[in-house]
Amino acid sequence: MRVIGHTHRARTRAKARQLGVATEIVDDIAKSVSGADIVILATPISTFERVFSEAAGALPNGCIVTDVGSTKVWPHQCAARTLPKNVYYVGSHPIAGSEQRGVEFARDDLFDRALCILTTTKKTNRQAVQVLKKFWTKLGCFVKLMRPAEHDRILAYVSHLPHITAASLINANNSDELKFAGKGFIDTSRIASGPENIWADVLVTNASNVARGIDRITKELANLKMAIKSKDKKQIEAILKAARRKRATLIDYKMKRRELIP
Repeated sequence: MRVIGHTHRARTRAKARQLGVATEIVDDIAKSVSGADIVILATPISTFERVFSEAAGALPNGCIVTDVGSTKVWPHQCAARTLPKNVYYVGSHPIAGSEQRGVEFARDDLFDRALCILTTTKKTNRQAVQVLKKFWTKLGCFVKLMRPAEHDRILAYVSHLPHITAASLINANNSDELKFAGKGFIDTSRIASGPENIWADVLVTNASNVARGIDRITKELANLKMAIKSKDKKQIEAILKAARRKRATLIDYKMKRRELIP
């Protein structure tokens, strides 16, 4: 198997060659995809349409094109507009990684027991789906199929909302106050360290779902605020207890699936 990597940054190409992350690293999109069976796009979502367009003419007949973006309605729309009919697009979202970015943060165990969502429509080629399902499974993932709109609705609440909540938590404190933050604060706000350009793309391409998520958490904060202002200890405890139990159920589910290792 040959793995061909492409990036437009010379520095990143040099680092990738040094780390040996691919069989070959090239500076031309067309060259990188010309002999491909599977093409995986891992760039900011706002670049998808341009990259699809630049690669389109060089994609071999029957090639499978996918991506690892955090939203899926927009990529499916881009693919439908720009990719030729003789190639097959399927959306992929491996839920793995960290707030770090760059080839130097690659790990060979990144996808071990991670969930990978494949997004399909009525027009998606079923054989291409099976090929990608096998591909992600071999990398260690659990694979689940979803419609793009369902993916974006759910991920807005469990992935995109946590990021903007962490960012808001940081921004709600000034620099002097943050000096007193403990490990709990650091753990809670970790994902606010994610690259702003990547996350801006995610939020813009899933705006309506994220906005509804903000309404959800605003409502929860308002309920807790009311209980605190009225010094209603029983209500405060009830809200916190409900959250603790819900999280315990979540952890138990993830442990049983071995997505979390004790």
